[in-house]
Amino acid sequence: MQSSGEAPMSQAESAPAAAPQDQYSEKAAQPQQTSRDGIVSNVKVTAQERQVIYTGSMTVRVKKVAAAVEQAKQIVTAAGGYLSKEESSSASDSRDSATLEFKIPPTGYASVLARLGKELGMQLSMKQATQDVTLKVADVNSRLKSAEQSLESLRSLLKRADTIGQVLEVEREISAREADLESLQAQQKELAAQVSMATLTLRLAGPVAVVEEPEEEPAGFLGGLKAGWNALVSFTKAVLTVLGALLPWTIVALPLVALLSYLIRRNRARRPTAPTPPPGPRPGSPDPEAA
Repeated sequence: MQSSGEAPMSQAESAPAAAPQDQYSEKAAQPQQTSRDGIVSNVKVTAQERQVIYTGSMTVRVKKVAAAVEQAKQIVTAAGGYLSKEESSSASDSRDSATLEFKIPPTGYASVLARLGKELGMQLSMKQATQDVTLKVADVNSRLKSAEQSLESLRSLLKRADTIGQVLEVEREISAREADLESLQAQQKELAAQVSMATLTLRLAGPVAVVEEPEEEPAGFLGGLKAGWNALVSFTKAVLTVLGALLPWTIVALPLVALLSYLIRRNRARRPTAPTPPPGPRPGSPDPEAA
């Protein structure tokens, strides 16, 4: 009787364990099903966390630049960010200007932009840009992992080296791989820093300060034409600068060169010329003395 009572319990205990396997096998077969129209159905896509770099620039006209700078720092600090760079110029209270570069967590980036544009003063311009570096981050991580494995293999090989030549060769290879590994680690660190913190450049201008926005470089043919024209202008300026530097020396040296040339020509004119000997008899002509 006791054995018959335990049998149903064992079956009940084994049933939940088998259910997930059956459910998994069904889910594994479902993505291969297609409809009549040839469209794959029941495809389960794995969500991948995107790695995005956020950058932005904002220009705000304020009443007092010094007070606006402190207020902007407080807003960014409250959102978990910090000030990474600051430049300011003070001519007068109305002509002051400042440029601040903030690092802000992406989660509070939008709210910080909204507060800076509304609370500091009158927003003049706002530019935002995003760059998806998910593939780049994955590539760097993969190369970094391969470099670490290769370095471990070389270190194991170094322990088994028998001759001095083998030791020196493996050590040179290890040094090269370590340099590559350090470069990849630096790239990984820089990408992580750019992804973890958005970059915002905030320009604050006084009531009558002149605001100069950086011009966007045109792309394509116009961009190449502008770059070529700028290069030509720069080259022309460089040539004119060299000519301007040489011109005073040329003015001073030209009379000296002309005087030296005149003296050389005059000495050549005064030098006596040697008499030219008479031509000798030609072969086959009669001798004048015999005649």
